[in-house]
Amino acid sequence: MNQPSVTPASPDTHATPPRPSWGDTLKAYLEPASLRMFALGFSAGLPLLLVLGTLSFRLREAGLDRTTIGYLSWVGLAYGFKWVWSPLVDRLPIPLLTHAMGRRRSWLLLSQLAIMVALAGMAFADPRSQLNLVVWCALAVAFASATQDIALDAYRIESADAAHQGALAATYQTGYRLAMIWAGAGVLWLAARAEVAPVAAQAAAAVAGAVEATKPAPGALYQNAAWATAYLVMAASMLVGVVTVLFSREPAQVALPPSRNAAEWFRGAFVEPFADFLKRYGMHALLILALIGVYRISDVVMGIMANPFYVDMGYTKDEVAAVTKVYGVIMTLVGAFVGGALSLRLGVMRVLMLGAILSAASNLLFAWLAGHGHDVTALIAVVSADNLSAGVASAAFIAYLSSLTNVSYSATQYALFSSMMLLAPKWLAGYSGAFVDAYDYPTFFTATALLGLPVLVLIWLATRVSSPAASPAAP
Repeated sequence: MNQPSVTPASPDTHATPPRPSWGDTLKAYLEPASLRMFALGFSAGLPLLLVLGTLSFRLREAGLDRTTIGYLSWVGLAYGFKWVWSPLVDRLPIPLLTHAMGRRRSWLLLSQLAIMVALAGMAFADPRSQLNLVVWCALAVAFASATQDIALDAYRIESADAAHQGALAATYQTGYRLAMIWAGAGVLWLAARAEVAPVAAQAAAAVAGAVEATKPAPGALYQNAAWATAYLVMAASMLVGVVTVLFSREPAQVALPPSRNAAEWFRGAFVEPFADFLKRYGMHALLILALIGVYRISDVVMGIMANPFYVDMGYTKDEVAAVTKVYGVIMTLVGAFVGGALSLRLGVMRVLMLGAILSAASNLLFAWLAGHGHDVTALIAVVSADNLSAGVASAAFIAYLSSLTNVSYSATQYALFSSMMLLAPKWLAGYSGAFVDAYDYPTFFTATALLGLPVLVLIWLATRVSSPAASPAAP
């Protein structure tokens, strides 16, 4: 697929293009650009859980309180501020590496290697005695992962025209979610298998009710060596992204005019990308940014306490791995393909609304599960609904964000949008542990569902935004 000649200004235009057949829709998933995004999506999805989701399970098992775990989720704010250094990724060459590999691939490779090193640091640090080191290494993973996202989003946008962005979003999500299976179920499975047998047997017997004993003290069953093994395997798994980058080709890019001085370079790298977006959308830019800023708020705020919830409900590593990290992610993949296909046929905004409704409503099922007790069958049902909804919402949202960018500033503008998506939700999620400690899980999950109501209003208003003029043709 070639470089797009124009940048779409809005996902829905006044002129209705011919509707593709289902055969053409499915073929889009097998094109080279889609297959590359599948592999690169894997490298993008791997670090996220290891510093947010799975890490919270590890910390809770190590005996940390929920309030502290909630505050430590602010490590994820690195993703919310990636727009700050995105102009550097968009324009600044890496000595020697950029000349040899190109602008996008050089930044992808550098960030992937940094993730591997930082994950190894997290592997050996014990959160019971070296919590500060765990946090610093997690910050390094988050920073490098956010940098990878900046370069990867630009790579994806520059690899296909607007009509194929839904398919690229779906294959990206597929690789991303498969990595989440590995970083979620895989790391739990590896940690459980690496535990010393007597401790593992004691934990299993306590859950099964085979022994009459009081609940173990927080952190009593924690084994850092087992977690170290799991995290080292995760670091090695980043080689999937490294190999893909080495054997991929650099996409065609918009030629950047040379800067005569530092001030002109700063204006082109930092000021013009944001000014371009404001110029194209005018007063509607604030509405669009507000929608981006809160679209995933229900999922993000709820997700921080999901793993501590599973630990507190008595679910074992194997149960959480099988149900939430394997079966649940498979349901997310189904949702991603459904969302991508529906976006191609029905338009992004309609699917965006559907995803928002389903995502908020599914949180109410967790409130029910909190009062239901330890029940694997019920967990499967709740996780199925939640992840299917998340897949539909994610595919539509990625396509929507992609449609807002100008290919001349793809990395910077997309980084701004995806940062806005996480900034407010991640900040609010930091207080989730304190909220659960003060109230309870059912109240918390119900509150996160209510957070989704303003999103529906913003989507309805965004559908009424008129399309600005198309951006200049790319060379």
